Amino acid sequence: MIDKFQLELPHGITLSCRTAGERGKPVLVFLHGFPEAAFVWDWLLEHFAARGWRCIAPNLRGFEQSTRPADVKQYRAKYLVQDIAALIASEGAPIECLIAHDWGGAVAWNLANQLPYLTRRLAIINSPHPGTFLRELKHNPKQQAASAYMNFLARPDAAQILREDDYRRLFEFFTKGGSAAWMTDDVKQQYRNVWDASLEGGCSYYSASPLRPPRGDDPGAAAIDLPREALTVDIPTLVVWAMDDVALCPELVEGLEGYVNHLTLERVEGASHWIIHEQPERVAHSLANFLARPV
Repeated sequence: MIDKFQLELPHGITLSCRTAGERGKPVLVFLHGFPEAAFVWDWLLEHFAARGWRCIAPNLRGFEQSTRPADVKQYRAKYLVQDIAALIASEGAPIECLIAHDWGGAVAWNLANQLPYLTRRLAIINSPHPGTFLRELKHNPKQQAASAYMNFLARPDAAQILREDDYRRLFEFFTKGGSAAWMTDDVKQQYRNVWDASLEGGCSYYSASPLRPPRGDDPGAAAIDLPREALTVDIPTLVVWAMDDVALCPELVEGLEGYVNHLTLERVEGASHWIIHEQPERVAHSLANFLARPV
C-alpha cells in the first residue's frame, strides 16, 4: 500500500513523498527523473516494502506537489542535493541505498560524491555519471545529437509547447526506442496530472544545467571542466544500463570504473531508457542481489 506525505525541510522546501513499509525498517530512497514523478516507483516501493524495507520516493523540487521555485537558479545541483540530504536526515540515520533514474541519478551521483556518509550504497539506472557524460558531450557527435533535446527543454517556452496537442511530444518520449506497452490509459492520466501541475518545474532542470550539447553562441558542456575530486564515488555502486536507450549512448558506461571505486555494472540488452516500466522484475532482481551483498 502506498502512503503519501508532505515533508517540510529545514531550508523552506516541501517535498511531496510516496512511501511503503514500516518506519524503523532499513530505508531505500528512490529518485525519479524527467518527465516523470515519484509515482513511477510504486511497483518497486511495494515490492521491497513486502520484503522488510521502508521505501520512500520523493517528488523532486519542481515536480508534482513539491515546492516549485520560480527562479531557475534554484534548480542547480547543489540545491537538489540539499533537498535529498535533508530528506535522509529526517529518517534519523544513513539510508541503506539511494536508487535513482534519469535526472534523479544526476542528484544521486552528486550526493554520493559530496555526502557519501548519508547512504551505504548507490544504485543508478540509466543516468550518466557526470564525468562520462561531460566527456561524451564534448567529444562524441552521436551523444551530442542524442542529447539535442536538452537544448529544446531549456527554452523558456518549452513547457508551453509540450502542452500542445494533449502532450503529444512528451508521450512520444516514451515510444522512441520501444512500444511503451506499459503506458495504459490510467498511467497516461497520472502523467497528465503531474504535467498539468508542474511541467515548468521539470523543464527548469534543463535551463539550470550547463551540462548539455553546445549550440550557437552557447558552448554548453564544452565550457565545463570538472575537478576529479568532484567526480569520484567511493561507496558500493550498482549501475543498471539498458542498452537500447536512444537518448543515452552505451559509451556513457565506458570508463566508469575510473570514477567509481566499487562498481557493479549490468548491461541489459533489449531494454530502453524506460526499463523500470518495461522490466520492473528485472530491476528488482538486480537491486535485491546488490542489497544482499555485505558492505
